[in-house]
Amino acid sequence: MQAKDVDAVPRRVEAARYALLRRLTLAMRHQMVVHLQPIGMVSELMERRLRQPEPDLSQLGATMDKVQGFARAGVGASLDFVTWLAPEPGVEIALDAGSEESVRLLRSAFSFSGFALRSAVGDWPQPVSRSALRMLLPALLFGLADEAQAPADIAVSAQVDAQGRLLLQVRVRPGTGSPGFAAPASYRALAWDEVDQLARSEGLELTHTDGSATLRWPA
Repeated sequence: MQAKDVDAVPRRVEAARYALLRRLTLAMRHQMVVHLQPIGMVSELMERRLRQPEPDLSQLGATMDKVQGFARAGVGASLDFVTWLAPEPGVEIALDAGSEESVRLLRSAFSFSGFALRSAVGDWPQPVSRSALRMLLPALLFGLADEAQAPADIAVSAQVDAQGRLLLQVRVRPGTGSPGFAAPASYRALAWDEVDQLARSEGLELTHTDGSATLRWPA
């Protein structure tokens, strides 16, 4: 019985991670298509140029360079998304860059649902665990958006508290934009106690109130 109790928390954390990744899937798929779509467009342009009686080889060479550049960018983006699914241990990222990464990934999907999502973190180059930030910041964003009434503004910011601990804050405020559209349910919502377990598994502290959530790193 004790062995089952010991396994309960890691299994719950694993279940919460899976649920979160399922909710991120639509945004990831959209971003992957964004990187790959230009390849098809440039290929069609190349095909039209090849049909000309006397194709301009210099133009064709430049177009091929563009295709190769888009292909490299698409491969790089795809490989990066794999690290969301299977995090590389010990990898860190600057807090500002990591926050913008998650906001950029979810901005379009949130906008469709009537939420204006932005990062106001500013210049915070402190390194933090990339896998922890990739899990916890989207979890906060989804959790607060699930509770809020659109239209609303969701802002991410950072500061240091009186004890010298780094804080990442997410706040929701009523907005003036479009109420958006009801998004299809991609997967179940995470309960806040699950998000708290995710935070604890990364050595962080979570505080949640109506309309806001805060992550605290150790001093």
